[in-house]
Amino acid sequence: MNRPIVNRLPDGAAVADAVAVAVLEKLASVLQVKPQAHFVVTGGTVGIASLASLARLDDGSVDWSRVHVWWGDERFVEKTSEDRNAVQARSAWLSRSAVPESNIHEFPASDQGLDLQAASELFERELARFSSADAAYPEFDLLLLGMGPDGHIASLFPGHEHSSELVVVAVEDSPKPPPMRLSLNYAVINAAAEVWFTVAGADKADAVSVAFGDDPESLPVGRVAGKARTVWFVDQTAGVKTWGC
Repeated sequence: MNRPIVNRLPDGAAVADAVAVAVLEKLASVLQVKPQAHFVVTGGTVGIASLASLARLDDGSVDWSRVHVWWGDERFVEKTSEDRNAVQARSAWLSRSAVPESNIHEFPASDQGLDLQAASELFERELARFSSADAAYPEFDLLLLGMGPDGHIASLFPGHEHSSELVVVAVEDSPKPPPMRLSLNYAVINAAAEVWFTVAGADKADAVSVAFGDDPESLPVGRVAGKARTVWFVDQTAGVKTWGC
C-alpha cells in the first residue's frame, strides 16, 4: 500500500472544510483529463459535515454535470428514512448542487420491493454499467470514508469476513444498528484512485493509532488504500494517541 498523506486539523469543523476544499480541487483536476468523474461520498457526522461544507464552499470550479455520485455503504431502511446516508447527503449538499439526478447512484431501499440479497445484486448491476476494463465496477476517482471507533469503514466491521468475490456485501448482522446494510467490498474500495479518510473525535483515537501502528490490517480501516494516493484528514482529538496532538 502507498504511504498515506496525513492532514492534521484542529477540530471536526476544520476537517469538514479542508475535505470540501480538497474535493473541489481534486474533481476539477480529474475533469481536466477525463470526460466524467466518479465520486464516492460517506455518511457519519464528519462525512455529512464535509458535504455541507462542500455546498457552502462550492466556487463553481467543478462541472457537476460530469460528476457521478455514489456511496460506500447504506442502511437498508425505507427510502425516505433519515437513517439513510443518501437522505442526509441530499439535505446537506445534493439538494442544492448541480449534480443531475441521473448521475446520483443510491443503493436500493427496503421499501422498493427487494430483499437485502436482491438489492445487493441490483446495485452490482448498476455498478457494472460503469465498469472499468479490469473489473465489473467503476474505478472511482475519489472515495471518501469515515471510520468508526471500532475501526470499521463503510459497513465492513471487525470480525465480519466476506467473500472476496462479492462486489456489494449484503450485511445482515451489523453490530451497529440498523442491522441490515449494503456496502462496497474491499476490492471495490481498493480500486479507487484515491481514498480519503475523514476522522474526528476522541473516540476514534484508538483506531487511528492501530491504523498507523504495526498491525493495521487487524482492523478494516487498515485494509484499504487508494491505488494512487491515500489521504487522512484527522482532527487533534482523533490523532492524539498517534501524533500527540
